[in-house]
Amino acid sequence: MATTALGGNTCETVGELPAVGSSAPPFTLTASNFSEVTLPAGTRTVLNVFPSIDTGVCAASVKKFNAIAAGLDNTTVICVSADLPFALARFCGAERIDNVTAASAFRSDFGTTYGLTLADGAFRGLFARAVVVVGADGTVLHTQLVPEIGTEPDYDAAVAALA
Repeated sequence: MATTALGGNTCETVGELPAVGSSAPPFTLTASNFSEVTLPAGTRTVLNVFPSIDTGVCAASVKKFNAIAAGLDNTTVICVSADLPFALARFCGAERIDNVTAASAFRSDFGTTYGLTLADGAFRGLFARAVVVVGADGTVLHTQLVPEIGTEPDYDAAVAALA
């Protein structure tokens, strides 16, 4: 198990992030239009994982990655939470989010597979905040589990991993 914190209180996850250099585990998520979202082949992928689109820091990370994604070639950014597709569609429509794919894990084992489901604490059952960068060949290039869920991820490190 890995640890993060929520409001200064330590929280454990159900596992560990995939190791840098390993193959990214496959997954099937649900897009806001209820189509399937899988790890794309032949393109670099940034997974922005967070607890809920209805919190300020989570919303900020989606907006920031949406802006970053506009300038990235051969890169797909998937924003992943346990939110229902309806909530993701509402947020993305209201905020004009169109450079990233918002995806729900409500029918998926993504949180267990990627070791990010919180095992305890107030957000138990939701995801810890993390970023996973995957190369076009499916290899994990970078991971970050933020030390405090209430802080944004290191966007610069995620982008640097794509270089």
